[in-house]
Parts: sequence; structure tokens; C-alpha cells
Amino acid sequence: MLFSPSGFTECVREWEDLEKNYQQIQDTHRLYKQKLEEVTRLQDSCSGAISRQRKKLRELRLSLEECKENHPTPKLSPEDVDAIAGIESSMNERAHAFSEMEAFLPQKNGLYLKLVLGNVNVTLLNKQSKFAYKDEYEKFKLVLTVILFVFSFTCRFLFSYRALDALFNFLLVWYYCTLTIRESILISNGSRIKGWWVFHHYVSTFLSGVMLTWPEGALYQMFRNQFLTYCLYQSFVQFLQYYYQSGCLYRLRALGERHNMDVTVEGFQSWMWRGLTFLLPFLFFGHFWQLYNGITLFRMFQLPECKEWQVAMCGCSYMVLFMGNFFTTLGVVYQKYMNNQDNKPKSF
Repeated sequence: MLFSPSGFTECVREWEDLEKNYQQIQDTHRLYKQKLEEVTRLQDSCSGAISRQRKKLRELRLSLEECKENHPTPKLSPEDVDAIAGIESSMNERAHAFSEMEAFLPQKNGLYLKLVLGNVNVTLLNKQSKFAYKDEYEKFKLVLTVILFVFSFTCRFLFSYRALDALFNFLLVWYYCTLTIRESILISNGSRIKGWWVFHHYVSTFLSGVMLTWPEGALYQMFRNQFLTYCLYQSFVQFLQYYYQSGCLYRLRALGERHNMDVTVEGFQSWMWRGLTFLLPFLFFGHFWQLYNGITLFRMFQLPECKEWQVAMCGCSYMVLFMGNFFTTLGVVYQKYMNNQDNKPKSF
């Protein structure tokens, strides 16, 4: 016998307890599925109601425009003008409210996510999940920035092997591809990442892929050290940006002046004026380094011995990165400067 009578009795009692617990698990799971079906119906109902109201708001907006055109202001009473202005203001606020609501409703994936993931629903349905995913995204960027810094330092100063360079470029391709996917998911969940900073990562993915395919040769060795030194500097600046921007965002979120799903970016944003602007020289130096890389590659492309198509493609990519980063950063700086000029007290 495997069990003594007392041991067998304890096993039977344990089994009976497990049976009761199993029944409770079944009941809980059944209730969970019912609630899940209810949630799905509520999601569809809410999404449909928002779509219908948006359509009616557009029609109402057109009707109000017709009223103002057909009945000029002199023919409208001051009360009517104020009423129209109040309705239009409320409509604008409602559009913002709908956007906040839709952040917690399933949405159709954009073209990029459809190509990568298909029609899988990527909308996170509670704030805790959204914040956890955003924080994990920030940690992912920080960890990979440190790894890329160490990797580029190793390739630049310790080892000079084409296979190791290829591994470094493959890591860059994977990193930027992953960033584009994660950022698309964040945007679907309410994060307000500016268009250029998303497109910037697509260009960086393309550039890294072209560098990965660049064969070993005299031209590759001519550009190699400049490229690795640039990557080393870029990782250093991104590391500074992460800590500086995360500190700014933390303070502004606490004050209720920034959206909770805002993330750090590889550039200068208007909200960064609330703290020190010491990052600007580093950023502009990096932008002009991209210009220098582009000019260097175009000069290499004009050499008689240049046969690789990668030289021209990398040059074009660096020029796109320079123009996008430089003019985006310059635009933010100019806009903030003009806003500060308008807010200055005027002397008479």
C-alpha cells in the first residue's frame, strides 16, 4: 500500500477541497466570459454612438456656418452670436473628449501595424496597463541605448571585424524596427508622439539596414570610424535626453500640464523650456554631424572607385535625418521664442 489509512484520508479530504475549489474556478471563469461579452457589447455600443454623434456634429457645424453666411453678423442679435460661439466652443471640447474616450476603446490598426501584426487589437483597456506599457517602452530605450553605446565603443576602439560591425548594424535594425512597432501601439493607446519622431525611426531603420548590407572594402573602411564615432555620440546624447526629458515630464505630469502617455523623444520639445536648455547644443551638434556624414558620403560617391550603391543611399538617409531633425528642432525653438516675446509685458 502506498498510503496508510490516515494518509489516504487526508488525500481524500484534499481532493474534495480541490473539487470545491475547481467548481468555484469554473463559476468565476463563466462569470468572466459573461462580463467579457458585456464589455464587448458596451465597446461596440460606445464606438457606434461616438461615430454617430461625430457625424451629427459635423452636420451641425456646417449648418452653423451656413447660418453665419446667410445671416451676417449685423442681422444676428448679440445673443445669437454668443450662442453660436458657445456651441462651437462646446463642439471643440467634445471632440477632445471623444479622443480621450476612444483611447480606451478598441480601434482599427494603422497601415504599419496591419502589415506587421494584422488586425490584432492592441488597445489596452485600463490606465494601469497603458502606463505599464509606456514605462516598459522607456526602460527598453534606456537599456538598448546603453548596450549600443558599449557596442559602438567596442567596435570603434577595441575590435575591427566586419562580422562584429554587421552584428552591431543588425542590432540597430532590430532596435529601430521594435521602436516603430512599440510607438505605433503607444499612439493607438493615446500617446501623442509627433509625426517626425516616428518617421525618424523609419529612416533610421532603413539607414541601418543599408549599412548592414554594405560589403567590406576600401570605401567602407574609409567611413567606418566616422560612423561608429557618430553612433557613440548619438547614444551618449540619447542617454542624456532620457534622464533630462523623463525628469521634465514627471514634473509636468504632476502639475497636470502634460498627458500621462507622453514619452521621451530624440529631439527638443516645447515643454523642455520649463527646465534647462543645455541639451540644445548637443542636439544641434548631432544634427550637423548628420549633415557632415551625408556630405562625406556624397563625396565618396563621386570617387572613381566607388561601385557600392550603399554609399548614395546612406548619404541620402543622413541628409533626410539632418533636414528633419534640424528644422523640427529649429521650429520648436522659434515657436517658443515667439510665444515668450508675446507674453512679455509691453511698455508704453
